[in-house]
Amino acid sequence: MKRISILGSTGSIGTQALDIIGKNQQRFKVSALSCAKSLDLLCRQIEEFHPEAVSVDREEDAITLSRKYRKLQVFWGMEGLKTIASMTGCDLVLNSLMGMRGLEPTLSAIEAGKDIAFANKETLVAGGELVMDAVKRKGVNLLPVDSEHSAIFQSLQGSVGNPVRRIVLTASGGPFRGYSKEQLRSVTLEDALNHPNWSMGSKITVDSATMMNKGLEVIEARWLFDVPLDKIQIVVHPESILHSAVEYEDGSVVGQMGNPDMRVPIAYAFSYPMRLDLSQAVEPLDFFGLKNGMNFYEPDREVFRTIDLAYEACRRGGSCPVVLNGANEVLVDAFLKGQIGFTDIQENLIRVMESHAPSYHLEIGDVLETDRRIREEVRNMI
Repeated sequence: MKRISILGSTGSIGTQALDIIGKNQQRFKVSALSCAKSLDLLCRQIEEFHPEAVSVDREEDAITLSRKYRKLQVFWGMEGLKTIASMTGCDLVLNSLMGMRGLEPTLSAIEAGKDIAFANKETLVAGGELVMDAVKRKGVNLLPVDSEHSAIFQSLQGSVGNPVRRIVLTASGGPFRGYSKEQLRSVTLEDALNHPNWSMGSKITVDSATMMNKGLEVIEARWLFDVPLDKIQIVVHPESILHSAVEYEDGSVVGQMGNPDMRVPIAYAFSYPMRLDLSQAVEPLDFFGLKNGMNFYEPDREVFRTIDLAYEACRRGGSCPVVLNGANEVLVDAFLKGQIGFTDIQENLIRVMESHAPSYHLEIGDVLETDRRIREEVRNMI
């Protein structure tokens, strides 16, 4: 029986993870859950899965839950997230939090010797060196849940130390594949949230539309798989059937394919190195139904300059990825609130990164302070 804590249990990844646990209760048990504001959904999850502890954002919500569930341990705020991430009655922590909030709980879980299933790419973007050093020191497993990184991880199984020539990181291209710069200026929030293949939260869906999501995944892959940037290639694959691949020195390309369904990488992270039977949940891939074949294109780096911004931030290192990530989160939030236009996200990111003078040898406090400062600067800019 594997005991799992889910950070962000009411979001898209969290609810799908609980669906898997609910169908495999002989193998998994929920230790703890967390949410930001969706208390009604969290209460339903508490009543179905009976966790030992929960964490919420606000103290007043924690008081409400404590009164309602007398035997439940209830925590709140960042300290609450760190507490349930490191609690003794847990074997694996699924981090599906959005943004930088995932970094500190991840480090707490690693220090407590927990394996990590992570769908919080900002953890490695902003704190890659800190996280990977802690993983090596504590000897825990870091299991990717993002479909692309899970595909790469799966494609590396059984490689027996064979050198990698190239990592092929696939991208759907989002809703605006083939658009010109001029066309992007007139897109709406509704257009940006209409992803052609995946059902995701609003922030990551906008990141997919700007292609920043793929840029952040490049940085994540650099840390997770310990490969140089020039060995990571983005390939636009609109059908999202090949989720990513690895090319070895002999020219062999090993990839992971399947219908777009996040339950597959979530389940693999939960059951690794074994695989769960998802035949009743996930539709099998119909090769004969791929009437239009599988198509692959180069990304348009002139229109979607976020890709090169991410490569350059990773290349420069230090505080640059922290600044890129923090500025992007604020700008996407402003777009979601109708305060700026779609192309303002990219144009302001370019301005921020061109003016940033990086600092190096960052500790956790430096990362958090850099993130706080850039967010304040970008809010003032807006």
